Amino acid sequence: MAAANPWDPAPEPNAAGLLLGHFVASGMVTEKNLEIELLKLEKDTADIVHPLYLAQKCHTLQSMNNHLEAVLKEKRSLRQRLLKPMCQENLPLEAVYHRYMVHLLELAVTFIEKLEMHLETIRNIPHLDANLKKMSKALAKMDILVTETEELAENILKWREQQNEVSSYIPKILAEENHLHGAVA
Repeated sequence: MAAANPWDPAPEPNAAGLLLGHFVASGMVTEKNLEIELLKLEKDTADIVHPLYLAQKCHTLQSMNNHLEAVLKEKRSLRQRLLKPMCQENLPLEAVYHRYMVHLLELAVTFIEKLEMHLETIRNIPHLDANLKKMSKALAKMDILVTETEELAENILKWREQQNEVSSYIPKILAEENHLHGAVA
């Protein structure tokens, strides 16, 4: 049994036709409104269903299909070419350019070595403002710690001077005590 063509008018009414007929008969929809809606629908879909556009799309699909068929025919040779290592092939390079090539290879090696660091830098760019704020806070804390350390160093030096003064008085005090004890005895 052949499938019915959806574009041919239906020989017998279908559900949509019966519903529209009922709406027209009840006066909810007029035939004029239906014609206007059909014209709008044709206008909205003209770029999709117009034969010219369909022919262009069909031609594009056909050329893509031909290309894919050619690729499939050459699949074996393409696979062999992809499996063959390219690094063993020599590229002809004039002797004048050898020193530039050496320099270029050095630059490439350096770039590859630093690639991860560069990628990390790029990943951190969105977080730059937050990192700068953190660094500013850390710098402020460090300034406070430096000031406190300087004050502490000054206090230690003062304490050391006081201890030196006290240490220098101890022999004098002991001598005076011995002198007083010797006079009393």
